[in-house]
Order: sequence, then C-alpha cells, then structure tokens
Amino acid sequence: MEIHEFRNRVFAFGKASGLEEMEIYFSRSKSFSTRVFQKEVDSYNVSAAQGVGFRARFAGKVGYAYAETLDQDSVELLVEGAKANAQIIDSEDEIEFFAGSSSYPEVIAYNPDLETVSAEDKIAFARELEAEAFAADERVSMVNWAATGYSESEVYIANTKGLEESFRRNGAYGVVAALVREEEQVKNGRRIVFGNDWSLFDAKKLAQEAVQEGTSLLGADSVHSGDYPILLRHDVAYGLLETFAPVFSAESVQKGLSLLAGKLGEEIASAKVTLVDDPLLKNGGASAPFDGEGVATRKKNVIEQGKLVTFLHNLKTARKDGVESTGNASRASFKSPVGISPANFFIEPGEKSFDELVEALDRGIIIIDVQGLHSGANPVSGDFSLGAYGYLVEQGRVVRPVDQITVAGNFFKLLAAVEEVGSDLQFGAPGHQGHIGSPSLIIKSLSVAGM
Repeated sequence: MEIHEFRNRVFAFGKASGLEEMEIYFSRSKSFSTRVFQKEVDSYNVSAAQGVGFRARFAGKVGYAYAETLDQDSVELLVEGAKANAQIIDSEDEIEFFAGSSSYPEVIAYNPDLETVSAEDKIAFARELEAEAFAADERVSMVNWAATGYSESEVYIANTKGLEESFRRNGAYGVVAALVREEEQVKNGRRIVFGNDWSLFDAKKLAQEAVQEGTSLLGADSVHSGDYPILLRHDVAYGLLETFAPVFSAESVQKGLSLLAGKLGEEIASAKVTLVDDPLLKNGGASAPFDGEGVATRKKNVIEQGKLVTFLHNLKTARKDGVESTGNASRASFKSPVGISPANFFIEPGEKSFDELVEALDRGIIIIDVQGLHSGANPVSGDFSLGAYGYLVEQGRVVRPVDQITVAGNFFKLLAAVEEVGSDLQFGAPGHQGHIGSPSLIIKSLSVAGM
C-alpha cells in the first residue's frame, strides 16, 4: 500500500476507534556494504527496511505502536496497539502534536548520482584501497580493512493537525586500515572518508595516508609521566565531542545528568570555542529540513565564543523550560520514542593549519588516536582516562612517535583550556547521535601517564 493511502486509512480507523490526535512517522532505508581481504570479497551485505511509528492521544494520554508493513492488518494493529498503550501510560509529561512550522528550509542532502554507482564499482574501490595500501610501502604486512558502503534513507511525517513533510538523504563511505611491520614492531594506520559525491573518493590518497600514518609510528616509545600541552588531532577531538554530546541535551539537563544545568549565559569554554549545530549544512550526514516531530530545523550556536547560549530541545523539553524547540527531536528508527540529538554538530574552525598548530604547540604531545572512549569516559562527570598514542613535539616540530601512554582529564575543563583552534575541520561517520566534527585543538594541559 502507498504511504498516503495508508495514512488516510490509519487516521480514519483511528478516529472511528475514539482516538483524538494522531501522527505517523514512516521511514524507509537501504544499505550496502562490502569488504575485500587478500583480493577477495570477504563480505557483501545488502539490506532494506521500512516501517511506521504511530502516536495517538486517547483519554488524555499518548500511546505508541509500530508496524513494519503497509497493509490493512497493520492499520488495525497500530490503532489498537496505540489505544491499549495509552491506557497504561503513567507519565505526566505533556506530549504535543505539532501542527507544522510556517516554512521549511531547503536542504540538500541527497545526490541521485550516488545512487547509480554500481555494486561492481564499490567493490572495485575496495579492491583499489587494498592494492594501493600494499603498493604504498613494502613494510605493509596486512590490510585488515578495505571496505566501502552506501546508505540512503527517506522519512515521512504526518498528523491530524495538518503536518505533512518528507525528505531523503544518502551517503557513502570508504575505510582502509593497514598494518605495517618493522622487525618486531607492528603499527596500524587507518583512514575513513564519508560523503555523497563519489567522484571525490580517492582510493590512492586514502590508502597512502593510512600507510604513512602507520609507518610514522614505528619506533614509538612512551614519555615520562606529567602534565603536557596537547594537540588533539581533529579525529580525536570529534571523538571526544561525540562522547560528551549528550550533556548539551535539555533532556539530560532536566534529568540531572548534565553538569551544565543552570549555566546558560555563562562562560563554559575558551573564547576561541564556538560549537555549532547545523542541520542545514549542504550534504551533511545529518542534514534535514525538519526534526523527528516535524519542527523546522535551523542553524544555531550552542556555545558562542565560550558562552553557553542554548541547550538542544524537542517539544517536550522546550515546554518544560518555557522556550521554543530548537528542532532537535530525534528518532533512532520508526520503532523508537522521541529523544534529542544534534544534527551536524561541530566546533567552528579557526585559521591556523595543522602544521601551524604544531609550531604553536612548541613543546608537547600530538594525540592522533585514543582507545576506550566508551569505557574510559563518563558523560555525566566529564572525566576521561584513555589509552593514546601520537607524537612528541619539541621546538615546534615532531621529533618521534609516542605510544604506551594514558591521557586523563575532564571534558568541561578541556573546553575551557582550548588555546588554539585549527582550520582543518573534519567529520566522522554519521550515527544516531548526529554527524560530529571538529578541527584540531591545542589544549593548555592534560595529564599524561607514561614511564
């Protein structure tokens, strides 16, 4: 059944069954991934999914249900399921059904040309990643990851108050990881690219960068324990930001799970830090014209030159705080309740290149990778203690690689200790927590445990 006919049947049957306000949230997605190992296709996955989430008010309470097919049986399942669920809900939270924004922004997040890239071309790209990595240096002993993938999604939302909106987006990725060996020492170099313009995917460049990183770490040793000025490379910086992003959610604040409670309007970071949430970013991995409740999205600064200016809101948290939604309602899938997440969430870049940051660091440590973000970081307290490796810098230049160290600190103190912000803004792969990015950052000091 086509989605518009399905919507009409659900709303008609729901009204006849005594439901008041109603909303359907339909999502459809498909994905492809492949991995090449030793010149052979090691994995090949194609998947497609779709479903409808349904919310409805009955006797003053809002119930939920979902279905994975668009047929008459699902019409009845959704209506009866939401009605039954509403009768056992004990939450006192007021759920608002949104009638729609006065206008919606035009967002470019879908490239039809990307959809036409064949599976054969994607497999060929993965093969090329592996071949170029082996060709880059004779010390490459194994390419343990040479993979590509593609995904696209479509969302449609409609309710009985007149809201009806939809959008599509797509993207692809390539990832390569190479092990390099010299005598008894083995190091790993890894690179990933994400975007929706296939013509910009350069297998040779990606593979060479991964291998060069691996070889640059050969001969690494620890450093003496102490406090060091630190240069966080962009990928480490956005990894930390992604881990601690929930502290900017109004839901976390209202539940007492964020130390930012009561700090709106206060200086919480260095004046060099401006933290942006931009759902309108052209071809962004989390760009969308509306959020999970149908509210029009907009670009906003969460931190502006060090000052906390807003939390991220959906309709429920905005009502509690007496403010407008920031358009950050999120749904991980059609099965999920409404939550909050950023969209394209990043620290605004500065003007200095990475090489200029190294020079400005003068003496300290560049961190290019950390381990244990999920187990070694506490999003509530902000504390982290992470295994790390990178390079020792003296007199503004890299003198040797560093490993076997642990970097410890606190995210909130780290924001306040940012001394320089680079121009090299990059994003990781998008996920349920949005599309997170950062340039490289010089931090005044972090604790390093080594020898």
